[in-house]
Amino acid sequence: MRTELLLRQTRRHFPRFNVDEVKIWPIEKGGSDRKFYRVRCSSEQSLILVKYNLEREENCHYVEIAQFLETHSIHAPRIYYHDADEGLIWLEDLGERDLFAYRDEPWLVRRAFYESALDEVRKLHRLPESVCVEMRQHLPAEFNTALYLWEQNYFFENCLGRYFEVEKAEIDTLAGLSALQKIAEKLAQLPRVLVHRDFQSQNILLRNGQAYLIDFQGMRPGLAHYDMASLLYDPYVDLSEAERDELLEHYCREKPGADFMEALRLCAMQRLMQALGAYGFLGLVKDHKHFLQHIPKAVRSLREIVGGVAGLEPLGNFLAKLG
Repeated sequence: MRTELLLRQTRRHFPRFNVDEVKIWPIEKGGSDRKFYRVRCSSEQSLILVKYNLEREENCHYVEIAQFLETHSIHAPRIYYHDADEGLIWLEDLGERDLFAYRDEPWLVRRAFYESALDEVRKLHRLPESVCVEMRQHLPAEFNTALYLWEQNYFFENCLGRYFEVEKAEIDTLAGLSALQKIAEKLAQLPRVLVHRDFQSQNILLRNGQAYLIDFQGMRPGLAHYDMASLLYDPYVDLSEAERDELLEHYCREKPGADFMEALRLCAMQRLMQALGAYGFLGLVKDHKHFLQHIPKAVRSLREIVGGVAGLEPLGNFLAKLG
């Protein structure tokens, strides 16, 4: 959609702004199929305009999820106007500084931001079942055995196959490890809560020291451990083991037990497989080449994780050969 048309739409829905002052320019953001624009309405106010694909189901639920989060006092951009027919959303502009932007700051600075993010996602994870039921109709498929297996296959196909060009026979051998099926089944049996699903540093904006969740359209019933793994094993940033431990204790409000840590490890494996599959797909199929630079670090993290999982020794040994 041309920016001239977007300008006209904005002026129509926000007539109180001076026509001559309204300006618009695109924002480059990740590998999303959505288009983002910053709309300057006056010298004091700006909005974010999102153009989404009407054919992708999860995009259509963004507004309902945002309103749900606001109802339960979870920080997220406020929705100003939604044109469902055109797939346009005007929402609050929270600025450009995300958690990723602070990756080189001292830990004492970053820790406060991470803790603020964890405080927000913990609110989501601790919503009672009676509240979560109302959102089910607006959410995509929950985390179940099939979805965990899909994440694993996404990794084998798009990372090992497409990026590393591993022979199909070897991929089939690794993908056929019985431990992978058992992990998917085990995680699917654990009690579910509502999860962000893409809870990483570039999806957490910071304003006045407070964290705000964005890109939450993939929210669904799943495991809190999956969101934690997404943040603590985020390939975009480096966290030390000590830093991860501090953040885990902040989230759990005590030292996490063995069962929690086991589920976290398995979710970290799943999340890293999903991320690596996405990097390969976005980088080589969608031609967003910048995603490919994150593959080596994510592979190293995955190797460390699977090294502690019984039955995945062949996968760990293979990942070690990749560097």
